[in-house]
Amino acid sequence: MTDNNDVLALLGRSGDTDLVTVAQQAQQVVTAQVWAYTRGRGFSGEQPAPDIDTVILTSTARLVANPENLRSEKIGDYEVQRQVVEGWTLAELAILNRYRRRAR
Repeated sequence: MTDNNDVLALLGRSGDTDLVTVAQQAQQVVTAQVWAYTRGRGFSGEQPAPDIDTVILTSTARLVANPENLRSEKIGDYEVQRQVVEGWTLAELAILNRYRRRAR
């Protein structure tokens, strides 16, 4: 299962002790969302399948990178546009939908 070091490494912030708590909380939230979306399919106990673990990793990294979910920040003349977490990416959905039960 993905650990916080994997998330921080993906963000290029290995060893950033300030982000460890944020990463832990974000991973718990994302794992719960993935579990709910797939209704537990793709999990063996609490252990996700490798492809589902990848979804948890990438989604957690997005949430850790912008935990306030801000669209932009502006300080003087400096402005940055941020990616906002508004759901799964298409690549993540391609994986998750393989596990999701759907009505027929």
